[in-house]
Amino acid sequence: MDFQIPYGRGRLQGEIPDKNLAGIFESRVNRQRPAEGGESMIRQAIENPAGSERIEVLAKSADRAVIIASDHTRPVPSRLIFPQLLQRLRSGNPNIDISILIATGCHRASTEAELIGKFGEEIVATEKIFMHDCRAETEMASLGMLPSGGELKINRMALECELLLSEGFIEPHFFAGFSGGRKSVLPGISSEKTVMGNHCARFISDPNSRAGMLDGNPIHRDMLYAAEKAKLSFIVNVVINGNREVIKAVAGNPFEAHRSGCNFLKDLCRVSVPETEIVIVGNGGYPLDQNIYQSVKGMSAAESVCAPGGVIIMAAECSDTHGGESFYRMLSEAPSP
Repeated sequence: MDFQIPYGRGRLQGEIPDKNLAGIFESRVNRQRPAEGGESMIRQAIENPAGSERIEVLAKSADRAVIIASDHTRPVPSRLIFPQLLQRLRSGNPNIDISILIATGCHRASTEAELIGKFGEEIVATEKIFMHDCRAETEMASLGMLPSGGELKINRMALECELLLSEGFIEPHFFAGFSGGRKSVLPGISSEKTVMGNHCARFISDPNSRAGMLDGNPIHRDMLYAAEKAKLSFIVNVVINGNREVIKAVAGNPFEAHRSGCNFLKDLCRVSVPETEIVIVGNGGYPLDQNIYQSVKGMSAAESVCAPGGVIIMAAECSDTHGGESFYRMLSEAPSP
């Protein structure tokens, strides 16, 4: 049996004898085809927000707006989302001051080339874009304590505006349940200490901290609290297929819109897989497989169906190598990576 796995910007091809193959399994999301163009779906979602006034109305009473944008590690179609966000903000308030804050979490800063690839040259040249640095303590502000007991510190730029918005995409996340929504704030624009407290071993090992699980998830609970304390007002999130096409767009109240997107995705992602001794897995290709840190997500999915003592073969290009200084230090200091 021939098979292909997304790898970087291309695909790896291989062949396994039928007698040794338990099956080739992938999410039904990859087979979903958009009923219409992504730009149109995003427009309809923004024009019909869940649990929120439209952006134009929200902008009227705001002198300053900050839009939290995903970084280079996320395949968010920002070229489709941002022109609409910017146009609607300025339509509602021609004098509004707009800043774009790149939610790097604990990742490295995005390069100018990556920003141009994400937004296009015009937005990079004309809009005010700022890079979050989780280790720059002077740029952080405390919002008290998280439900878990850790301190919540986020980029103060998000607090120095009257209107906070974010973009993102929703996919199953191996310990946060799903990506998107509230993750723009935590970990997106939070301090390193806050992120490490939320991503600690105790919470990751919690039985409710699993892909597709939000209820009872301690990591998700902290993230929701952080988004609420930051006064995140409006989100635009998308679900994409294996070809990076938008198959669903949600917008509006961060909690209602995000939950709607998660509910749409949940049934499409369920796959029944038998336990096997050898599992070959990918991480979705670029940008999701650009470093080892991001590729842990694919490894986690494989671990759940690999027999005890079995072997996991991870296919990831890792064009950006390990994926961060703190992660590198953690690996280098361990007896075995």
